[in-house]
Amino acid sequence: MASTDEMIPEPDVQTGIDYWASQPASYDGVLGGFGEGSLPRVDALGSRQFLLYLMPELCTVPSAIRPLDATETLPRRTRVLEVGAGIGRVTADVLLHLASDIVLVEPVESLVQEALKRGRASEMAASKTNGTSIEWKGIAGKSKSVTFIQDTLQGMDPLRPSKSDKVLGRVGYIPQEDDLDASFDVVWCQWCLGSLSDADLVSFLKHSQAALRDPAKGLIIVKENCCTDADDGGPSTVYDETDSSLTRSDLAWKNVFSEAGLRVVHEQVQRGFPSGLYTVKMYALR
Repeated sequence: MASTDEMIPEPDVQTGIDYWASQPASYDGVLGGFGEGSLPRVDALGSRQFLLYLMPELCTVPSAIRPLDATETLPRRTRVLEVGAGIGRVTADVLLHLASDIVLVEPVESLVQEALKRGRASEMAASKTNGTSIEWKGIAGKSKSVTFIQDTLQGMDPLRPSKSDKVLGRVGYIPQEDDLDASFDVVWCQWCLGSLSDADLVSFLKHSQAALRDPAKGLIIVKENCCTDADDGGPSTVYDETDSSLTRSDLAWKNVFSEAGLRVVHEQVQRGFPSGLYTVKMYALR
């Protein structure tokens, strides 16, 4: 139920990790039982369209959104940090279709190991992993890469991913010089920021902003559930005991963004999800 700020418990990191470790390391597991229907594809298409609207230069095929003066290749490799990445669903279905190099961060061992397994299978050009996952784009041909890190959002530093204790490996493209701590064009956060208290979230967002290659063009993307604002029009937050997480209302999210010194440059509701779920909103921040 919704509570006032004074009554809301702070998320407990270990409780959240324990809960997600008890779930299957599959699309169905990370999506709360919605992995077998239309939701994964609808979600991925909505995310791709949202990012391409903001960064049309990432479009790699002729289309209405691709800049007329676009060249066949970008002048540099594009880098994305994805946090709370689970088994790599967003990396595989969204980010590798648009960017060059992904740094994937996930705290739950069973989930990040499944992501690593899928990445390595793709590197060997295996068409399927566990009978369900499709080869990750650009990995077998080594035109793209994914680096896997096991760490919490509270523990990892977007400015220095190499400082994490468990850098598990990399698949696909290997640069001549190590680029793990290079800055990012996009930081992608989806269905994971509820594991952070407001104070931890402000700190994480500030570090993420500092990790952007170009503060004027880089983006932090937040895609999260939203509960309704309070009856008086103020912010609202719901605490979920199951995984010790917070669901924030639209105004609660925006208050945290403002406290972190970020502004919302674009926002959009994800359409096409099954009824009965929380509203899901995408925010682009600088």
